[in-house]
Amino acid sequence: MIDLSSFRHVRVDLQARRARVSGGSLLGAVDHEAMAHGLVTPLGTVSHTGVGGLVTGGGFGRLSRRFGLSIDNLVSADVVTADGRLLHADSTENADLFWGIRGGGGNFGVVTSFEFRLHPMQRPVVAGSIIFPISRAGDLLRLYADDAPQASEMLQTDLVVMYPPGSGEGFTGVEVCYSGREADAEQALAPFYALGTPVQDTVAVRDYVMVQRSGDVDDPRARASYLYGGFVPDVPQELIRSILDGLRGHPGRGTSVVLVQAGGAIAQAAPDATAFSQRDAVANLLCTVGWRHGDDPEAHVRYIQEFWPSLERFTHGFYVNDMSPDITTTQIRENFQRNHQRLVAVKNRYDPTNLFRLNANIEPTV
Repeated sequence: MIDLSSFRHVRVDLQARRARVSGGSLLGAVDHEAMAHGLVTPLGTVSHTGVGGLVTGGGFGRLSRRFGLSIDNLVSADVVTADGRLLHADSTENADLFWGIRGGGGNFGVVTSFEFRLHPMQRPVVAGSIIFPISRAGDLLRLYADDAPQASEMLQTDLVVMYPPGSGEGFTGVEVCYSGREADAEQALAPFYALGTPVQDTVAVRDYVMVQRSGDVDDPRARASYLYGGFVPDVPQELIRSILDGLRGHPGRGTSVVLVQAGGAIAQAAPDATAFSQRDAVANLLCTVGWRHGDDPEAHVRYIQEFWPSLERFTHGFYVNDMSPDITTTQIRENFQRNHQRLVAVKNRYDPTNLFRLNANIEPTV
């Protein structure tokens, strides 16, 4: 195991609008240091996420539809390769390695330093959750199918349909973050409020750094889980029907389907501009079950393994940071689409013995 947890440092260059981030840093530190100067770069949604793992997989976040994925804002990186060399990688120096670490995961080395492009942004954003009864799930999913592809790039919307543990009713809703002008947020969110009066509405003007911390979990070790995920190019009626027909509550687990919105600036990059190839996705579809640590997982895992195929047929590829435990070599190869052969060439050059293989593994051919 390679532990970079003590290797944490963030330095902001105001003149160049760049952030230099050590490989063991957490994204909360980047948000804190950059936003202190009215600057941001798109990172994830949980502040204690490691920058290294997040970014090399792609890097979705609340600002990605406005500014692109984390990898779209990566200017350069320093990488320790399998043979112990420390290489600088950018668009001109070791450009093949730079291309590969932007979406190829941890296949090519250990990134010890990242350099990100920063963007000016005001500190307040309009963010929170709009929750409806589970009976409105179909209406909300149909609205999402129509609205998500054409929504403002300033708006990030993640839809959830969930049955929490216990015997209570499920719920559906959207978590939103609008990073544009406050005066324009009402119009951007109007389609959701048109569905009727929510049972819970926490949307308000909030501090962006605090919003980035809002999804943190005090002790994730207290909850065991199993996850499947895949990118969807659209949300057809057949997918909505499969979600509604197959999602079931259980007293001993939480069960959810989530659509993490994509599009916007993410889709503006070509599929081969970086190793990340699913630029045409409208959302990342996630299906999860979670249960109390120590409980017998057999029934919960069996449920999601039987439910997921009814949703998987609508997906093409998956987010490597959400890779399920039983993913196959063929699925990994297909996930990278036409970028796979180029990734193999990068692997052959920088890790021909496949030292870095505990990931969405690109197998070398030499």
